[in-house]
Amino acid sequence: MFDDLVRQQAEAVLQACRAAGKKIATAESCTGGLIAGCLTEIAGSSDVVDRGFVTYSNAAKTEMLGVSAALFEHPGPGAVSAEVAVAMAKGALQASQADVAVSATGIAGPGGGSAEKPVGLVFLGVAAKGGPAHAVRHVFPGDRGEVRHATLRAALDLIKEALG
Repeated sequence: MFDDLVRQQAEAVLQACRAAGKKIATAESCTGGLIAGCLTEIAGSSDVVDRGFVTYSNAAKTEMLGVSAALFEHPGPGAVSAEVAVAMAKGALQASQADVAVSATGIAGPGGGSAEKPVGLVFLGVAAKGGPAHAVRHVFPGDRGEVRHATLRAALDLIKEALG
């Protein structure tokens, strides 16, 4: 299902988590569970992956992760923003037994983009117990599948970075 390079990247993340004694949670919007799916594609991942949240709608982000509804209202930053990515990661951390949580929110396309928020714009958030949360902004080229796949790879890198 996943190419060899992504699979190797996911295996490296799982190994790094095992070495650090850490568990992972994911909070996904534009990737629709792709990050959790990639990690759990690997046999034995249950000792590292605690849970994944697919929060495609704003209501799901609020209900499942505790993201403030005010972030989605005008003139708030909107669903595709650093603020929401951070809130999603923090919410996943709080709603799980994980030590590290990664989130993804973006515009995978082909529609939905604007001059201010183009197709391919993705914010990844990461939160770790006892540490500050932050978001990283990306604009990935390509079609919907390519944007989602690039988001997956960047999220795996972000988890590994968060582990130190």
